[in-house]
Amino acid sequence: MSRTWNRTSRVIAGTATALAVLTACGGGGESAGSPANKPVTITFWGWAKGSKDVVDAFNASHKNIQVKFEEIPSGTAGGYAKISNAVKAGNAPDLVSIEYSSLPEFVSSGALQDIGGEFTEADRAKLLPQAVELTTLGGKTWAVPFDAAPQAFFYRKDLFEKYRVDVPKTWDDFKTAAEKVKKADAKARIATFFPDDPTTFEAMAWQAGAQWFKAENDTWKIDTTDAATTRVAAYWQGLVDADLVHKNASFSPEWTGSLKNGTTIGYLGASWGAGVLKGTLPEQNGKWAVAPMPSWDGKPASGMLGGSTFAVTKDSENKAAAVEFAEWMSTTEAGVKARIASGTSSAFPAATALRPVAKQAFDASYYGGQDIYALFEQSGASIGQNWAWGPTTGTTNTAIKDQFGKITKGGTTIADAIRTGHEATVAELKKRGLKVEG
Repeated sequence: MSRTWNRTSRVIAGTATALAVLTACGGGGESAGSPANKPVTITFWGWAKGSKDVVDAFNASHKNIQVKFEEIPSGTAGGYAKISNAVKAGNAPDLVSIEYSSLPEFVSSGALQDIGGEFTEADRAKLLPQAVELTTLGGKTWAVPFDAAPQAFFYRKDLFEKYRVDVPKTWDDFKTAAEKVKKADAKARIATFFPDDPTTFEAMAWQAGAQWFKAENDTWKIDTTDAATTRVAAYWQGLVDADLVHKNASFSPEWTGSLKNGTTIGYLGASWGAGVLKGTLPEQNGKWAVAPMPSWDGKPASGMLGGSTFAVTKDSENKAAAVEFAEWMSTTEAGVKARIASGTSSAFPAATALRPVAKQAFDASYYGGQDIYALFEQSGASIGQNWAWGPTTGTTNTAIKDQFGKITKGGTTIADAIRTGHEATVAELKKRGLKVEG
């Protein structure tokens, strides 16, 4: 995985100059947390599967630090708004989950503390260097990386066999498979277009070679109309117009119900999706399998869909304790085991040495004993090298999401939605006084 990620890290490093302007307003509290001999209680907000199990394991094994956990909606489903509002109100928790894509926005808004003094070089050495790069903005360290999230295609092995559908290797194959599924069962579809989730589309654009955000010197260059994005948008517009995929909100009762009754027989997700399906559909044990994401030329290719970090909010007075807990979750065998042994998480750790631990802790019998972690390793190695996140992800995604919800045949298109996201992004960057091209 290192070769691809080394190329990726150069792209991320290239954003440092532009982000330096943003991080000047970032929080920088000097709180060092409580002394080691004084018990301290910290608060933690997150949504990732297995989080409560990790907190329980930590509390059982640590006397000087105790963690109060509150489960919040996933970031794009309201979690980020809840965190932002709490920061503004001055009652934010000590530690929060933030995906790589949203970290620059929280940094630029001054919501977080630099944790460089606590998250040392020795600590960072345990993690994938390029994951550390994604959390290093403006020369400062803003979060502890937890996992990477290469894409994967989950499918109902039994129904693919019943309908005599081949597992698609290319996007052309995927369309052919989608047509066969619909023909075999008029109510069934191969997968779902999520109108509430721009991140899935962005991961597919990333996979195709798109590069929406690029920082050069002190200028942000924004391009969401490149050939790769245009290709992905046109392809998915075709699937939606031909009614070859369902259109349901991600993780909604409608989507879950369609998985339960077999009218949705595939899921274009990421490594963490294996635990989601296992926890959501326990009655379908042994019926699912995992395949590499279809690609345009049949060669391995992936974007990254999600991926979590742990960040300390600006007003926390327990920074050292919060970072200690975050590192325990991310860099220790006990922390990874506690999360994955819960049976609901299939996290792909950023701590490369702990991936065998994750593999051993995850009960793969749900997938017929398939070595899904080997597949995640291969997918991770093919993550595209050019993508970088900008400082206005929330603005970009909100604008796209609003338009995705309006998509109808002959009406608003996916391309229209991406164009709206582009315009909103440029406007927001200019509003913040940043130089923009695009």
